[in-house]
Amino acid sequence: MKLFSYSKDHSYILKLALPAIAGLSTQMIVSLVDTAMVGRLPNAEYYLAAMGIGVIATWAVVSLFSSLATGTHVLIARRFGAKEYNECGKVLNVSLIIALMIGIVVAGLVVYFSHDIANFFAVDPKVAFYAGQFLHYRFMGIPFFLITVSYRGFFFGIGKTKVFMYSAVLINLLNIIFNYFFIYGGFGMQGMGLAGAGLGSTLATICDSLFYLTVSMMPTFRHKFHYFKNFRFVKSIASSIIKISLPVSLQNIFILVGFLSFIAITGLIGTDQQAASTVVFSALQISLMPCFGFGIAIQTLVGNSLGSEDFKLAKHYGYETSKIATIYTVIVGMLFVFAPRLILILTTDNHHIIETAVPALRIAGLGQIFYALGVVLANGLQAAGQTLYVMLSEVIVNWFVFVPIAYFLGVYLKFGLIGAWFALPFYVILYALVIFVKFKFGRWEKYRKV
Repeated sequence: MKLFSYSKDHSYILKLALPAIAGLSTQMIVSLVDTAMVGRLPNAEYYLAAMGIGVIATWAVVSLFSSLATGTHVLIARRFGAKEYNECGKVLNVSLIIALMIGIVVAGLVVYFSHDIANFFAVDPKVAFYAGQFLHYRFMGIPFFLITVSYRGFFFGIGKTKVFMYSAVLINLLNIIFNYFFIYGGFGMQGMGLAGAGLGSTLATICDSLFYLTVSMMPTFRHKFHYFKNFRFVKSIASSIIKISLPVSLQNIFILVGFLSFIAITGLIGTDQQAASTVVFSALQISLMPCFGFGIAIQTLVGNSLGSEDFKLAKHYGYETSKIATIYTVIVGMLFVFAPRLILILTTDNHHIIETAVPALRIAGLGQIFYALGVVLANGLQAAGQTLYVMLSEVIVNWFVFVPIAYFLGVYLKFGLIGAWFALPFYVILYALVIFVKFKFGRWEKYRKV
């Protein structure tokens, strides 16, 4: 009996997943380019330290509110599968209204208190000043970012992941161009330094929202979904979006805290070990981003299947998507295990850090193989409305298995960095198992309405 044989289902899965993976991958590239540009400014140590504060603050807000895409995605995928096209339009309308309300409030607060926030997190006054400038300009774009998040959930839900890919290529290309211009200056304009990076990113985000608006105005979509025909706030739809999105938001924040705790634990082992762990996490993006792309695909597939009340097909897509994603993580795992230095040199040229990170990356390479199963099926459960279960599963395993084992092995038993990273396979395998059991034995018939 074959464990895997290519079929039309796999072709359809890849048709949805590959554009999402491509779009997510461009985000990694622009992050590296931004860091490289800021790192070449005079007094780069101050700018990079300030950028670290600004990026973490932005990441926290993005993690908290980008789950609006999940809530929108799940509801629209379900209604699209049921061929309720007008209802899809209503969901997008409500999602856009929520995005505008949250975005304006958050942007106003952070822009107004940008320097106070920076002073709280930075010790050095020069770092605080630069970080405050970055936050001031970067958060002006938050309302536009959340508009793109709503649109992203809509196009994911109707299976048009290529729109996200084109959007990602556009925004990240513009991000690099704008950032270069505003950081260094040109055409008689003086460079703004790190503040220019914030302004450039905001302008790119505004262009991205205009791109989505333009695409949504195409007759193909406008006449089918009628989203602007009756643009109004529907409380019941808003409640459903928030009910699905909130656990995902909390999950993102709690997991961020868990991984920051792990990095702090490696700092107790040594500075070199902490630096090596940061490098390993960067390398793991090669594996994680495609898994998230497959997760986007399965949310659409499960949502559409449940909308048409084909519960057997929903499970089938979950298993088949996880198989494809696992094939990818097996290949990446082999690279991590057998050619770790080839991967690590992409993130740093420091020989000592690379050699310190090699055994950790090999361990991570083995553990991340099972991550595809957990991520894909977790996204399938989210599409069925089980976002609270997914949140509790990952947070509990992360906080009460991963972090304690890392401390116990790495610090208490003094096995060092290798001991700390041995906690990762425990975490990934247990999480995948908990999610798999729920996905396999969950009563899918009760997921009729979200």
